Order: sequence, then C-alpha cells, then structure tokens
Amino acid sequence: QVQLVESGGTLVQAGDSLRLSCVSSEPTFSSYAMGWFRQAPGKEREFVALISWRGRSTFYGDSVKDRSTVSRDNAKNTVFLQMNSLKPEDTAIYYCAQMERPYDISNYRDSLEYKYWGQGTQVTVSS
Repeated sequence: QVQLVESGGTLVQAGDSLRLSCVSSEPTFSSYAMGWFRQAPGKEREFVALISWRGRSTFYGDSVKDRSTVSRDNAKNTVFLQMNSLKPEDTAIYYCAQMERPYDISNYRDSLEYKYWGQGTQVTVSS
C-alpha cells in the first residue's frame, strides 16, 4: 500500500505564495505521474496539476494555470506544487495522487485514473 503525505497547507493572505509538498512511499516513484487536486466545501474535487514521471510534461487546471508550478524530486520521492498570487477562491483541501498505471498520463483530469491519494492539506486564503 502506497502512502502519500502532503504538507505545507496553511492560512495565507490573498496575493501570497505557498508551496505544497507530497512525499510518497512508492518504491518506483519515478515511474508514475503525480497529480494535485483540490476540494472546497460543497464543491466537487477539481484537477489542479499533473507532472509526468520524469517531470518533462506538466499540465494545469484552468483555475490555477499561469499562477502555479508543479515539480518533482524523484531522488526524494517528493512532488511539489508552488502557487502564487493566491486568491480566496483557492481555499480548499489539496490532495496529491498517484496515477494507477506507470508511464501513463491518459485522462489525467479524471480523479478515477488515480489509485493512491494523500490525506490532504488545508489551504486557506483570506481576503
């Protein structure tokens, strides 16, 4: 069973920046694309970003693109999400997730394509 542990969520002011981290216990971490999703109260889970297994390809949700950067350090089994110019509407629980199949990024916006999920980290942006 793979465990994903997110950290870095906190209360920030609008306009601030924040970097989230996610550490994986997956022995073959460098074989899997990793995604970030978020869920705000009363809303559906939303795709935020994906990074391919070697980090050569990245994709972003419309609500965060141009303000966010996803990266990874395969030597440390860690994926990061840097978010800038935060807005109150970015308030949510942020989850990292591992794609179900190695070397695969198909349907990356669909949460059902991910097999393992972290417990989430709360990001709150005050106005």
